[in-house]
Amino acid sequence: MNLFIKQKIFTLRDRYNIFNEAGQPVYVVEGKLISLGAQITLYDTMGNALYIIRQRLLKLLPQYSIYSGDNLCAVIKKQLTFLKHKLEIESAVGNYTLDGDIFGWNFTILKNGNRIGTIQKVLDFGDSYQLWFDDREDPAFLSAMVIAIDHCIHNSNNNN
Repeated sequence: MNLFIKQKIFTLRDRYNIFNEAGQPVYVVEGKLISLGAQITLYDTMGNALYIIRQRLLKLLPQYSIYSGDNLCAVIKKQLTFLKHKLEIESAVGNYTLDGDIFGWNFTILKNGNRIGTIQKVLDFGDSYQLWFDDREDPAFLSAMVIAIDHCIHNSNNNN
């Protein structure tokens, strides 16, 4: 399955859509305008909040948490590496490892040691990604992971 995450460059706050292979919006992403650390919510197209991504402050390396309501679903931790990006994700549905290239544009997604997908940056006007993943995976959860990863790698000095 494929999803396309298309962010706009010039926005006051993060607000963009995630599209399916047919180009139809399936999720809406909105960042909180004023917050201590990044706080981003993933909604379905009916406006129901599915996941909330929060930046964990005062960490040596960037860390983000993903919540469903008040329930902690995952913790994303950037690893200290040389000439590549690596993130570890501990979640209720398994442990993920994301191995990326030197620029943080392309990642392989491993779940419990097995490859389940890839993330590829798309050259576009903004931060856009193509997410490919196994059909057995939760697309909303993986989309929330990609949003957190983008912030972890590319916005680590930015609160939103």
